[in-house]
Amino acid sequence: MTGAKILGFGGYQPDRVVTNDDLAKLVDTNDEWIRTRVGIRERRFARDDETVADMAEAAGAKALAASGLEPSDIDLVTVATCSPESLMPTVSATVAYRLGIVAPGAYDLNAACAGFCYAVGAAADSVRAGSVRNALVIGAEKMTSWMDWSDRSTCIIFADGAGAAVVGACADGEPSGIGPIVWGSAGDQAQKIVIEGRTGKLAQDGQAVFRWATTALAPVALEACRRAGVSPAEISAFIPHQANLRIIEAIAKKLGIPRDRVADDIITAGNTSSASIPLALSRMAEQGRLQPGKPALLLAFGAGLSYAAQVVTVP
Repeated sequence: MTGAKILGFGGYQPDRVVTNDDLAKLVDTNDEWIRTRVGIRERRFARDDETVADMAEAAGAKALAASGLEPSDIDLVTVATCSPESLMPTVSATVAYRLGIVAPGAYDLNAACAGFCYAVGAAADSVRAGSVRNALVIGAEKMTSWMDWSDRSTCIIFADGAGAAVVGACADGEPSGIGPIVWGSAGDQAQKIVIEGRTGKLAQDGQAVFRWATTALAPVALEACRRAGVSPAEISAFIPHQANLRIIEAIAKKLGIPRDRVADDIITAGNTSSASIPLALSRMAEQGRLQPGKPALLLAFGAGLSYAAQVVTVP
């Protein structure tokens, strides 16, 4: 089968910057408490009238431009999100129409914070199978719509934004640029991160999630490297889900990946759920921290508890 690769990516963040001091006016917290526990200094919040589709469109347009393709070249649009304003219509169909992509396959995917990696894996498999030529994959979240602003354990963490990537076919004889996905779930711990009902607010057992993430996920990342045929020492960039800086650093240490190769977008972007990995990729590219043609390791995890990892070649 034809191999698949990432052709380009892009990110979008809302304009409103919210600092730890700003949040200290809402709940009993302070800058030191937040930095010590999760590593966040500031994050971005969407406007009240700014939707998941608005942010997805902005990120998708940037990824499409970076890929060098036209809207007519895209056969599939997938939006990974767990925070849409409504269940119907799908965000993906709306975004495809706005971007001038005519009659693509379009679906939304909810694997919470692991959604982007799930969607990249599914898109890569579709390209390899010949079902699509190119796919636009977007992770977009407006997590602030689901926050309990009296709960300092959650409202200090989450934020809004979108990130996207275009997945296309490799040329004949070119090695695959997206390795096999290693994914799974721990349904016995599904209640550790929840939104109850259609109008509920997000709640999580942060300590349980921390213990699970720092013990269960390094082997998943190592398996993704093994299936891709690379060692952790060859990984030029490690882009884990931006959930908590302490989790990120603990996993990177277990993998033996140097700190300067590890994404730390959480410091200024917060936890944007399924948008966090493509946003972190975009930030590392802007900072000159990505090496084109070299392998990068993606590792996502979140509610479900779902997880996914894959090695990709930096475009």
